[in-house]
Amino acid sequence: MTRMPSNDVIIRPARDEDERAIRAVDHAVWSPLGEVAPRGPEDAPVFDEAHRPGQYLLAELDGRVVGYVRQAREIPLPSNAHVRQIQGLGVLPEARGRRIGEALVAAACEAARAEGARRMTLRVLSHNAPARRLYERAGFQVLGVLPQHFLLDGGYADDVWMGRALD
Repeated sequence: MTRMPSNDVIIRPARDEDERAIRAVDHAVWSPLGEVAPRGPEDAPVFDEAHRPGQYLLAELDGRVVGYVRQAREIPLPSNAHVRQIQGLGVLPEARGRRIGEALVAAACEAARAEGARRMTLRVLSHNAPARRLYERAGFQVLGVLPQHFLLDGGYADDVWMGRALD
């Protein structure tokens, strides 16, 4: 557990009982700016065989979950075991501006490093400027771009692959 003294935000691992809180954050922050899939139902499960509580870190403010990050192995092969990928990040709108997203990304990188990972990657839509700035501040660099990879709301969006070393 990590405490951010400036605003009493606590970053902690998720537990089984956090599923509803993660779902609420995910549903509240869904936007075509950052999502390629349609908005799911409010009661959709979060945890399953591929999405386990141990992959999530949560941000709590005043005892309430206000954000999450999910990091997991990018490819389930021994030759890629040293790489993790951020596969979800969300902070409630009312909690933004407190550097919670940055704290979650830093915590995910530290957790991956503690597990022996050497690299962290992620994918972000080219038009999601706020997320791209956050990742750049966290040391991520653009590794490649898949032009017009998604057709969203009648327009094409590039898929930007970013990464950074963890050592």
